[in-house]
Amino acid sequence: MYSHRPLAVVEAASASDVAEAVRAASAAGVRVAVQATGHGFTTQAEGILIVTAGIDHVAIDPEAATARVGAGARWEPVLEQAQQYGLAPLLGSSPGVGAVGYTLGGGFGWLGRRYGLCVDRVRWFRAILADGSLVTASAEENPDLFWALRGGGHGSLGVVVEMEIELVEAAQVYGGNLLYPIDSAPEVFDRYREWSVDLPEEITSAFTIMNYPHIEDVPEPVRGRSFALVRGCHCGDPDEAAALIDEWRRWRQPAVDMFGSMPFGAVADISQDPIDPVPAMSSARWLSGLDQEVGEAIIEAAAAGDGLSPAIIAETRHAGGAIARPPADTAYSTRQADRLLQIVALTPTSESVAGTHTRLERLWSRLGNRVVAPYLNFLEGEERREAGRSAFDPATWQRLTAVKAKVDPDGVFGDGLAIGA
Repeated sequence: MYSHRPLAVVEAASASDVAEAVRAASAAGVRVAVQATGHGFTTQAEGILIVTAGIDHVAIDPEAATARVGAGARWEPVLEQAQQYGLAPLLGSSPGVGAVGYTLGGGFGWLGRRYGLCVDRVRWFRAILADGSLVTASAEENPDLFWALRGGGHGSLGVVVEMEIELVEAAQVYGGNLLYPIDSAPEVFDRYREWSVDLPEEITSAFTIMNYPHIEDVPEPVRGRSFALVRGCHCGDPDEAAALIDEWRRWRQPAVDMFGSMPFGAVADISQDPIDPVPAMSSARWLSGLDQEVGEAIIEAAAAGDGLSPAIIAETRHAGGAIARPPADTAYSTRQADRLLQIVALTPTSESVAGTHTRLERLWSRLGNRVVAPYLNFLEGEERREAGRSAFDPATWQRLTAVKAKVDPDGVFGDGLAIGA
């Protein structure tokens, strides 16, 4: 979907490589952009692009229940190694996403209602600042930078080369999907809206419209078809979990039932995100709640009548719980919105890009009074870069701007979130 055109690319293998590249860029008067995996594109790099994929070390401390994670590591090795001890990171829907970038943006995954956002579980970051210095940011050292990186560090404050995060206990969970025919989507949404209100915090759930593409990677029973899904993950008592999903089975037998007990190491099976890169666009907003208007807007945005919609996924995920009770002060200020709505559309042509922009503008305009803020982790390109002011409350934005002015007064890191611009 996007391409970088930098003056130079630095494939960093260490923190010292990053520091040298930042000092060189600063001396040359060019900006620095950072890429770990290529997921979560913000803007096209025009100066020096630092690729951190080579800094991919992972170390688990099972006694402390922590993980040290390098800048380029994806979630797969963190999850795999942590699961050997019955532990898990608070990763998102796809283990193929870069761990550090995901965490800097908040990090809302399938354990969110029980354990909060991944950014709430960071013990410290190590980062290269605009002057090339390596600093530790924690509650004790550089606390203002630590605060800012936890939710406001979208490539604008420095290059995080390592972090230490807390792990949680999650070995066996009850998760999956119930697939209902697309023509029953309004009824499924109405029932989901009522069912989800009083759910225990152990379950993080979602209502999803899924338009499965007609490609070989998609299993034959669902390939090229559309469904209304109820999906989620319960990390508590397995009998309680089964009873909650049995309510749906008694209400109406799904066309496909994929819910059941599973190791948390197989969490990718819930969202079934594509593994390989695809030309696609993503946009998302936090919502103040669900009502009939929201359901109608979701179905309209994701349905296409006789054929498959270009919007392959429209998902509203249930938040609240521990997300609304952060253990410490962080720059991630959107805490009270209890629903997250994301739209993902395939955009292989310029016409599909334009059509998706129109579809998204119509959706967010229709839901205007229910939108609380954008969710930066699910935004891309210029929408993500320019969303800063609306993603944070005024006090948080002012504080972020002050931190930016302190650690990067010359705007060396200018390809991330537009803080202070």
